[in-house]
Amino acid sequence: MGSSSTEVSTIVKNWREHPPASYSLKIHSFSQFENSSSSSDDKYQSRLFSSGRYKCKSLMVFTPPTEVFAEIRFFIYNKKENKYFTIQDVEVKRFNALKTVWGLQQILPCDTFSNPENGYIFEGGQCEFGVDVIVSLPLTNWEVLSYTEKFSNSKFSWAIKNFSELKENVLTSKSFSMAGKKWFLKLYPKGDSRADGKFLSIFLCLDDCDKPKDDEKISVQANFRVLDKRGSNHFQCQFNFWYNEQQLGGGWFEFLSLPELPKVYLDKEDALKVEIEFKAVSATKYSPII
Repeated sequence: MGSSSTEVSTIVKNWREHPPASYSLKIHSFSQFENSSSSSDDKYQSRLFSSGRYKCKSLMVFTPPTEVFAEIRFFIYNKKENKYFTIQDVEVKRFNALKTVWGLQQILPCDTFSNPENGYIFEGGQCEFGVDVIVSLPLTNWEVLSYTEKFSNSKFSWAIKNFSELKENVLTSKSFSMAGKKWFLKLYPKGDSRADGKFLSIFLCLDDCDKPKDDEKISVQANFRVLDKRGSNHFQCQFNFWYNEQQLGGGWFEFLSLPELPKVYLDKEDALKVEIEFKAVSATKYSPII
């Protein structure tokens, strides 16, 4: 079976009441203009005009060797419609030292333009052309989001001894480093108040020294575990949380039923072993915010 492809045109034609914003060239006698331009290769170059930080003449950019990307829209005024006929190649044009001129070879048929009945030539030979040059400024604001997925040691383990005899309402582990940031675990052995004292509550917290900046976010994907004393049936939950300036801790108020702990998860020394295994931690590089 054969295949066919249709070339999609990037040329857009339209009508607009608003005049060109970058430059307008009005000619009061087109017939005289034709005669005078015949001695200059049938073309006329306008005076210099500015678009953005760049100087242009017609559509020649005189600021080499830098590269400039711009959208270009051409105008021809039509007195009969009292509007501007516009034509544009919607592809952004790349100006540089090797290519300083961009344009369109065909805008209107000459017969259509020169016939006064069509409205492009009016009041004894007047006509008007224009152009909008919309310069794309260099990229200055950006951010790059990446993930650390390989760690020299992806696990942090915490053994809490004499768990059944604990009097504290909240415990905090020692801090540890992962993906270039400091973390610690926070555990409520009698359950957080929001868990009605029936569940073990546990959270992964980001140290204040690594507190995200305004509008910055840090994603953590990990597995939380309470280790089975027999080493075969660990309790595990997948963790996926975005940290920000206001949210420095993520986890569960109702992580594991407290009545289940003595039966399965406390070893002979009455110790509870908690573990977190990191899968991915995000980092963001960004341009300075002004």
